[in-house]
Amino acid sequence: MSDELGDWRKTHYTKDVNPDIAGEEVIVGGWIRNYRDLGGLKFLNLQDKYGERQITLKKGVVSDEIFDKTEVGYQYCVMIKGKVKAFKKAPGGVEIIPSELKILNKTPEKLPIDMTGESVSALDLRLDNRALDLRSLRNQAIFEIRGQVLRSIRKFLFSEHFTEMTTPKIIGSATEGGTELFPIMYFDKEAFLTQSAQLYKEQLSGVYERVFELSPCFRAEKSHTRRHLCEIFVLDIEMAFADMSDVLKILEGLIHNVIKDVREYNMNALEFLNMEKETTVPEIPFPRYKYEEIIDMVSSKFNIPLEFGEDIPTEAYRKLGEELQGYYYITHWPMEIKPFYIMPSKNPKYSESFDLQKGWLELTSGGTRVHNRKQLEQALEDKGLNPEAFESHLKIFDYGMPPHAGVGLGIARWITMICGLEDIREAVMFPRTPDRLTP
Repeated sequence: MSDELGDWRKTHYTKDVNPDIAGEEVIVGGWIRNYRDLGGLKFLNLQDKYGERQITLKKGVVSDEIFDKTEVGYQYCVMIKGKVKAFKKAPGGVEIIPSELKILNKTPEKLPIDMTGESVSALDLRLDNRALDLRSLRNQAIFEIRGQVLRSIRKFLFSEHFTEMTTPKIIGSATEGGTELFPIMYFDKEAFLTQSAQLYKEQLSGVYERVFELSPCFRAEKSHTRRHLCEIFVLDIEMAFADMSDVLKILEGLIHNVIKDVREYNMNALEFLNMEKETTVPEIPFPRYKYEEIIDMVSSKFNIPLEFGEDIPTEAYRKLGEELQGYYYITHWPMEIKPFYIMPSKNPKYSESFDLQKGWLELTSGGTRVHNRKQLEQALEDKGLNPEAFESHLKIFDYGMPPHAGVGLGIARWITMICGLEDIREAVMFPRTPDRLTP
């Protein structure tokens, strides 16, 4: 039988249990990550959302009742009342000497994945048991950093006069054209899950001038790589009375400040992931290379021939990553491979667009937008799209739409890089890929 919660409530999280409160009584709760029974001495590693603390039971020091009751298994859910005692060799420099113990729930003798930290189970097996897997110290570090990244993004953008927006995730037509959409039935008509906040953030930049959103988008790509997902979480930014150059400055300032915050507030997590020497605050401004400079470099230096208008293949990006290991921009991509809403350069062969790279990995795409209705209608036709299907968007451009520019940054891809992960699925609590719809 399990114990009842009753009137017990946690007084402290593990992070609050430190030598400064030695001698105080605390109530802590969490899961048994590890335990050792040495006969007359037992050690429990109790883990909660912030970390772990050691519970020490010595026969003759604790009551026989609690000593005998402490027959636990991995991941048992427990609450413990006890006194804090300084002990340098224990996690956090303290141990807890328990006076009472409640076992709130038990687990099977054999868990489906290793939760002790002594080994790492295969990723697919971990994802099949994701809620359990997320309790690991490794995942605690990853998602502690992710949480800080989101807080720091908001802090920086609010300081730069941005307004946070919320845009629909059910739409009536393709945002950017193409077929990578998930259709759904919306009452008696077909609708789609949005692939981008693009058109809405453009419209809202004509109201609030500087806007951003952190939200999911959906891409029906049957990509089975370590860097693609079907449900992505994106930072979308749009700025009015601005062009691409303004977005480049905001984006590099954001990245600089977010990494600075992560190093200030999450160094323990970075150290746990062995990324304290890799994830460093980048100098700004970031280097800028035009698309043609990059394809010339790829062709001449790496002997990978590329024609103007071709996308840059993964093989070439990997070579570039060896040469350019930090953050850098690739600007002025060919207009023919960019979406209809991107502004052409003065030479219409090029576009006012950019990608942000970190080494070989693409993190963002953005650019200056077309803000003239007739030009936008022509761009839609040039891309084989019907302007009538975009009428609800186009009419906004009759009402004084200012020049504007923006960018979209995939959060999971950035977290993958910050945390040194091998697979983007590790950066998502419950990832969605072409072959994963549960849990």
